[in-house]
Amino acid sequence: MRTLRIGLAQVNMTVGDLDGNARKILQWAEKARRQGVALLLFPELAVTGYPPEDLLLKPAFIRDNLRALDKIRRGLKAPGMVTVLGFVDGGDDIKNAAAIIHRGKILGVYHKRRLPNYGVFDEDRYFQRGERPLSLRWGQLRVGVSICEDIWYPGGPSQEALQGQAELIVNLSSSPYHLGKSEQRERMLRTRAADGVAMVAYVNLVGGQDELLFDGGSTIYDPDGQVIARGKLFEEELVVADLDLEEVFRRRLHDPRSRKEKQVHAQEIDRTVWAQIPGAPPTPARRRPILPKVLPRLEPAEEVFLALVLGTRDYVRKNGFSRVLVGLSGGVDSALVAALAVEALGRKAVKGVSMPGPFTSRGTRADAAKVAKNLGIEFLEIPIGPVFESYLKALKPAFKGRKPDVAEENLQARIRGNYLMALSNKFGWLVLTTGNKSELATGYCTLYGDMAGGFAVIKDVPKTLVYAVAEFINARAGRDRIPRSVLERPPTAELRPNQTDQDTLPPYAELDPIMKAYVEEDLSFEEIVAKGAKPATVKKVIRMVDGNEYKRRQGPPGIKITERAFGKDWRLPITNRYRKD
Repeated sequence: MRTLRIGLAQVNMTVGDLDGNARKILQWAEKARRQGVALLLFPELAVTGYPPEDLLLKPAFIRDNLRALDKIRRGLKAPGMVTVLGFVDGGDDIKNAAAIIHRGKILGVYHKRRLPNYGVFDEDRYFQRGERPLSLRWGQLRVGVSICEDIWYPGGPSQEALQGQAELIVNLSSSPYHLGKSEQRERMLRTRAADGVAMVAYVNLVGGQDELLFDGGSTIYDPDGQVIARGKLFEEELVVADLDLEEVFRRRLHDPRSRKEKQVHAQEIDRTVWAQIPGAPPTPARRRPILPKVLPRLEPAEEVFLALVLGTRDYVRKNGFSRVLVGLSGGVDSALVAALAVEALGRKAVKGVSMPGPFTSRGTRADAAKVAKNLGIEFLEIPIGPVFESYLKALKPAFKGRKPDVAEENLQARIRGNYLMALSNKFGWLVLTTGNKSELATGYCTLYGDMAGGFAVIKDVPKTLVYAVAEFINARAGRDRIPRSVLERPPTAELRPNQTDQDTLPPYAELDPIMKAYVEEDLSFEEIVAKGAKPATVKKVIRMVDGNEYKRRQGPPGIKITERAFGKDWRLPITNRYRKD
C-alpha cells in the first residue's frame, strides 16, 4: 500500500508583506512537519499575497519577492517533506509561478498556463503565460502541478494525468469568494478528478484583500470525484490527510482511457518538465493514521455572515486601524454593520453614534440606543438639528422661492457625514458606512452623506439578504441582538415627515430580483419582463442603476459577496448614452 500524507495550508496572507508572509509560510511548514506531512501545499502567490496588482510593475517588488522566496527555501530543510508554494518568477518577463522545494533546494518551477482576464481578474495585464506542464517524480509517485485557472478548463491537468503524468493533481489557488462559489468550484474539481482518474488536492487562500475575500475551503478528491477532505471556510487551517495512492492504480485498471491517452499523446507527454525528488515519499505507516474530515456546508445566511466578519476584520486590521465608528440610525442596515463589527473586532473596538434630526422618530432614536446596549458598545448621541437650522438660514436667500425637496433632505445626510468624519479625524476611528447593494444600485444614497466613510461593509449585500443575515445573528445569539422593532419597522431614511424607502423605490422583494437579473446576469429589459417582473418597475430600476454610476465610483470599497459586485466586477462608463428599455 502506497500512502502519502499531504497537507494543505490555507493561510491568510497580506499583499506586499513579503517578510511577514515568509515567516508565516515557515511557521505553517513547521506545523506540517510536526504532523509528518510529506507533501505540503501553499496557495497561489503565497509569497506576495493576492492580487498584487500594479506592485507587479515595480522591479524592486519582483526582486524582493525572490529574496523572500530564497529566505523560505533556506528555512525549508526538513528531510522528507516537499513544499509547493506560489511566488512571482522573474527574468526577461514575470510569471505566476510555483516553486517545488525539498531540503532547502528549489528542484523545479512551474509557470501558470491559463491567465484569467475577466471579472475581478486581470492577470493578462501582468504575467506571461507558461508553456509546459510540470510534474514531480518522487519514487513511484507522479504529481501534476497546476495553479488556479489551469484546472478550470477541461483537459489540462486532468488530460495530463490520464496520459500517465500524474496520479495526484495539486492546484494552488487564490480563488475569490462570492455566495455559491464553493459549490461551483467543487462541481468543477469533482469533474477534473473523475476525468483524470486521479486524486486532486486543491488549496485555497483565505482572508480579505480590499474588496476581495478568499474563503479557503481547501479540498481533496478521490479518483471518482468524491470529496475525501474539506477544510473550513473563512479560517486559516492545515488540512491533513493520508492518501491511498493504490486507489488510483486500481481505478485505472478498470478504465481504458489512460492506456489510450498515453499512445495518442506520446509527443505531448515529452513536453512535460519533470522535477525529480530524491528518494521516495516517507510512509506514515508508523504514525497514527490521520482520518480525513469533511466539514458540512453552511447555510447561505451563515456563509455571508462569516464572509462579512472576516472581510471587515482583515480590512480594518491590515490597514492599521484599531477602532471603528458606525452611525446608528435605528435601522436594520446600521444595526447589522455594528453587529458584524463587534463580531470581527470585539465590542471595545466599536463606537456607535446616533445623530437624530428633525424627522427622527422616538422609535428609531430609542432603537439606536438599544442596538448599542445589546452589542455592548460605547454610544454617543449628537443631534444635527441646530446645524441643520443654520444651514437652512444660510441658504435661505439662495433657495428663495423654492419649495423644500431633496436638497434639504441631503443636507441632513451630509451633516451626519461631517460629524462622522470629524470623529474619525479626531480619534483615528475608521468609519464603516452602512449602505446596502439595493441602495447603491439605485442611487438611493447621498454623496458625502451616508456614503462618507472608509469601508462599506454591506455594499454588496441586497436588502433582502440584509434581513436574512440579521435574523441569523439573532438566532445564533439565542436572543435579539438586533431588536425586533428594527427588523419589523418599514425601512426609512427619515429625512422628511412620514418617509419610507418605498416612496422612492419599489418594494425590496421586487427590486432585488430585478437588480440581480440586470446587474449580475446582464439580462435585458425584455428578458427580465419575460421572467414575470412588472414592465414599469423594471424600467424604473434599470434607469436608476444606469443613472447612478457616478455615485458608485465615489464610494468606499466594500466586500464582494454576490457574483457581480460594483467595483472591480462592474466597469460601466459614467458617460454613457446606451439605453434600451
